[in-house]
Amino acid sequence: MAKLQSAVKRHKQSLKRRARNRHVRSTVKSAVKELRAGIAENAGEKAAELLRNAESVIARAGSKGVLHKKTASRKVARLAKAVHKATAKK
Repeated sequence: MAKLQSAVKRHKQSLKRRARNRHVRSTVKSAVKELRAGIAENAGEKAAELLRNAESVIARAGSKGVLHKKTASRKVARLAKAVHKATAKK
């Protein structure tokens, strides 16, 4: 463990950030998993609603710096494409 007061403070800050980032990443993964399950069920309206939820969660993660902004944008685009493809089959 660090002895300098500034190093101790930095360590505490890093632990807080790590906990926050883990929570946000977990939330993103859960939202994407739910959406993929909705797409697999061929539930059009449900998938569209889940897409809005996942898009919101991913955008929030991107704006907070947990995910890079372009990574968040790419994830949203790919999910939207998958939903569109699934609903267009009908």
